[in-house]
Amino acid sequence: MTGHDALLRDLERADQGQISAHLDTLTDDARARLVRQLSTFDWQLVRELARLVKEQTLGPEIAEFKPAPVVPLSRPAEAVAEARRTGEAAVREGTVAAFVVAGGQGSRLRLDGPKGCYRIGPISGKSIFQIHAERVLAAGRRYGVEIPLYVMTSETNDARVREFFGQNELFGLPAQDVAFCTQRMLPAFDAEGRLFLDTPAHVFVSPDGHGGSYRALQSSGALDDMARRGVRHISYFQVDNPMVPAIDPVFIGEHVRTGSEMSSKVLKKREPREKLGVFADIDGALRVVEYSEMDDALQRKTLPDGSLKYAFGSIAVHAIDIDFARRMASTDLPFHVAHKAIPVRGEGGEAAEPDEPNGFKLERFVFDGIPHARNPLVMEVRREDEFAPVKNLDGDDSPATARAAMMAQHRRWLRQAGVDVPERGVVEISPLFALDAEDLKGKVSQLPVSDKLYLE
Repeated sequence: MTGHDALLRDLERADQGQISAHLDTLTDDARARLVRQLSTFDWQLVRELARLVKEQTLGPEIAEFKPAPVVPLSRPAEAVAEARRTGEAAVREGTVAAFVVAGGQGSRLRLDGPKGCYRIGPISGKSIFQIHAERVLAAGRRYGVEIPLYVMTSETNDARVREFFGQNELFGLPAQDVAFCTQRMLPAFDAEGRLFLDTPAHVFVSPDGHGGSYRALQSSGALDDMARRGVRHISYFQVDNPMVPAIDPVFIGEHVRTGSEMSSKVLKKREPREKLGVFADIDGALRVVEYSEMDDALQRKTLPDGSLKYAFGSIAVHAIDIDFARRMASTDLPFHVAHKAIPVRGEGGEAAEPDEPNGFKLERFVFDGIPHARNPLVMEVRREDEFAPVKNLDGDDSPATARAAMMAQHRRWLRQAGVDVPERGVVEISPLFALDAEDLKGKVSQLPVSDKLYLE
């Protein structure tokens, strides 16, 4: 059987016979391009994904559930101090690595390139990647250890991300402490479960979601590299949050001292329908319920004292043990189907994004590993300290709101250090100058009052 015959057989078995007929309508060059792409597909997986799309398994709304227990901000100061001591010891011993998930593009920000390349620094214009990398570098200097940074990319941005890091000399990190891994791409489908062509000679593919990080770490050899270095715990965060502490000793400490395999951060939602998943205790198992699975009444549900029942939202920050990550890499976590507007390219190569969803993407979510974890832990943090995502060009969760949050945090730090700064002053503190308010106190006493202040 020839390779072409084998492909036709695979197409038929996967109920994609329409592609066989379509191949006959293409020029020789176009047919060759499409055949090359199709030859890389896992056809058993294609069949399963198409089945999910045809069944429209979009995450049905669920009934009322019990909120998960949360380690609160209001716990005793000694408990926080103990967690900090435990976490700092783990970092100093070299058992913690940073892992940033950065497989997406910045198209919603009108950025021609990966989102991590977006220049978010209010004064410096530093990219999000640079801010994350400098936090890792500064934490290593603070604790006297080299902390490795692993960066997950995708087929759509891998070359650009590597080039960006190279052009910026890895933002000061040693070459041996920066590694990249690439997540898998999955095909998209129409409502009938047929492969979605974004050009006549190409099936649209997209990254397999942040849940693909387990597999990417394993298949790239990153987990083996971590084990060789003595790393036991992964500090996981997503690239679009420039305020997240890359290495948080208190969080790591809570994770370590409770013997958790996977821990998570939450914060109080700013309003009931904020698009954050919530942690649930369902039949004794901890899991994340996506906001799309909750109807309006459920999201607005209150307790007898009038407070919001589902008050805490997930911010996609986790501490994950490497042995657990290895186990999840070989676990079939569920796929989630999302109805999306998929760009279709014209003859000139230009991409036109439709006004309405026209296809279906499938993803895995990293938090679907939580029900499999031993002693999963959820810890509350303050929004103003740790969460200002950059998702939209304007409005909420935009570059403007992220910069405002960054500057407000840095003004607070300066005031705590005894420095008088204008309420609306444009302020930025480099991670290489200070990682937090306590770090800053030992480095400044009095500075001239200024409407613009940058500390590097």
